[in-house]
Amino acid sequence: MTGHSTRQDTGYEERLRAFTGRELRAATPAQDPVNQPMIRHWAEAMGDTNPVYTDAGSARATGRDGVVAPASMVQAWTMPGYAATVSPQAVRSGFDELVGLLAEGGYTSVVATDSEFSFLRELVPGDHVTVRETVESISEEKRTGLGAGRFVTTLKTYTDQHGETVATQRWRTLRFRPASAAAREEGPEGSPAAAREEGPEGSPEAARALRPRPAVNRDNAFFFDGTKRHRLLVQRCTACSLLRHPPGPCCPECNSFEWDTVEASGRGRVHGFVVNHHPRHPAFDFPMAVAVVALAEGTRLIAGLTGVAPEDVEIDMPVVLDWLDADPDLTLPVFRPAPTEAP
Repeated sequence: MTGHSTRQDTGYEERLRAFTGRELRAATPAQDPVNQPMIRHWAEAMGDTNPVYTDAGSARATGRDGVVAPASMVQAWTMPGYAATVSPQAVRSGFDELVGLLAEGGYTSVVATDSEFSFLRELVPGDHVTVRETVESISEEKRTGLGAGRFVTTLKTYTDQHGETVATQRWRTLRFRPASAAAREEGPEGSPAAAREEGPEGSPEAARALRPRPAVNRDNAFFFDGTKRHRLLVQRCTACSLLRHPPGPCCPECNSFEWDTVEASGRGRVHGFVVNHHPRHPAFDFPMAVAVVALAEGTRLIAGLTGVAPEDVEIDMPVVLDWLDADPDLTLPVFRPAPTEAP
């Protein structure tokens, strides 16, 4: 995929490449040192009962001097906190400049793709962590299911109070032009892009952008094959009859790899829900209510809600299955309020 010639002519590619190796975040110490209360809060929130995080005696029994912090907490120690995210910044950071340059190229949307940690030693209460972030690479423009975009990889280096590296994190995001915008910029007449443009932007005739494709694999292919036929299938262990969702290769109850499926009745209740306002994607209508639905069969799944205003959704609200035929290749289960029974 080649970039747009106008941006290349103005040195856009060179300006992007100049960011490779550049510091986005200068060495920034954490607001607080590693401490036991935060370790306890983290362990409780994650449901991690390993005593090495909270019991010094148990930690020493494993050869440690005392309690340690969960390795994955390293990023949490250096997060700026809520106040810093809402207060205006007096100095424009390297990160702000990079985001601005990407936006100039039309890459206004972002999705995280992966995070790769390397841990060199365990942190203990009293350690004071500092983080520094640099740009490792910015890819050429790539075609993706979300739209044309660039993969941006940054490297975060975490050091202790002695300047010794304790962990590194490669953080990769895709900065992309939403597919509908990319489609408008591409293609001569007869191209897929042109075929999707059936009317002025915003008109009823204008085709919607395609929804992101689900990640289909050998474990869940049966589920999406069923949705194409308007059947909501739930995986069942043939050894102990446990129903499970999301699907997987092994029963969490008896460890059997043998399974079949049952068709759900389509009745359920709202176990929990969120109302999404951002980030906006042209394939969806906002605000968008998404619920964890507790099916009558005992399993739960995440699905969109339809036929109800977001402000009217309630916990434990009865719902029934409906179907969203998003496009010829994608059908998804959604739920709407159950009909009210006549007195």
